[in-house]
Amino acid sequence: MKEFWVSSGHHLTRRNSAGTLDVTDELLLGLLARPEVLPPDEACAHEKALHQALLVDPRRAVGADQIGLMEDEDARENWHFLIGFRDLLLAHRTIEASYLAIIKQDTVTVPPIFMAQLVHLILRNALDGCEDTLMLRAGELFFRSQKASMHDGHLLLVDLDLVESLSADPHQSPLLSMMGEQRIRELDILGPDNAFDYWSRSDAFSMVFDLSQRTSREALARVMARWVSHLAGVTLAIEPIETMSDEDWRWFIGLDSTGTRIGNALWNSEWMPDELKQRAVAFYRARIGDEVPLLPDVAGHPLYLILGMDADGHIMLKPQNLIAGLPLTRNN
Repeated sequence: MKEFWVSSGHHLTRRNSAGTLDVTDELLLGLLARPEVLPPDEACAHEKALHQALLVDPRRAVGADQIGLMEDEDARENWHFLIGFRDLLLAHRTIEASYLAIIKQDTVTVPPIFMAQLVHLILRNALDGCEDTLMLRAGELFFRSQKASMHDGHLLLVDLDLVESLSADPHQSPLLSMMGEQRIRELDILGPDNAFDYWSRSDAFSMVFDLSQRTSREALARVMARWVSHLAGVTLAIEPIETMSDEDWRWFIGLDSTGTRIGNALWNSEWMPDELKQRAVAFYRARIGDEVPLLPDVAGHPLYLILGMDADGHIMLKPQNLIAGLPLTRNN
């Protein structure tokens, strides 16, 4: 079995008999070792002492009064977030249960960096044993923002952090920096000829994803189906489509904020400016397995998934929408 996404931290967890990931001491220690969590040299003695105590016992109780002793206001805020996140993990005992508890909240208070880590870890578990590198590259959309740009008629997605690192001038447009002839030659577009390279580069997130190819859109469909099956136990058959042509469609899920805007405009038969139409990236049609009761108005009809990009060409897929947006009856 080939290894991938070591940076997810899956080697710090333990898969239980249900196929989900237990919250282990090793995972908690890995959380404490993150650069964002390590106390800086100028941190006060209280912050350094708390961090050191948690390295000895990562499950020890931490009260608000202990955090309140820290001198720096930003440090106090960061530690409130960190301990709240850790306590949520401990309360729900598995990574998947913790994630589901978070996305069921009306307001998500967990910092985006921790949410991305949870998604990264859960998807690594859901795709364990997968050797389809297109699926793995498509999966990166779930936890890493992408920069979308057209080049020679192809819609290319590049990891946004990579784009920013390629930009020598911080004031220059990432599009101009990345899509110059020299830059594009430095990037490798994932395809049949270089698929094997993905295994050694999966944690560098350095391969380009050509979403204009149907095989790539199908790979993303398979990842979405795997995600929903793993977290919700729901079977989804998903296929890419060119446009929304169903005159009697009943349900849609926006895979990002722009996709939601596009779906709402289509639902309400509103006129859409060309600028918004051009930000539609991909459409999908999905059918839910018969084993799951659906809302009466949706039963027997497909649902549609819409992916878009923002005004800067960024794609920030929201995987929680695939779970929260399912048209299931309330007792499911």
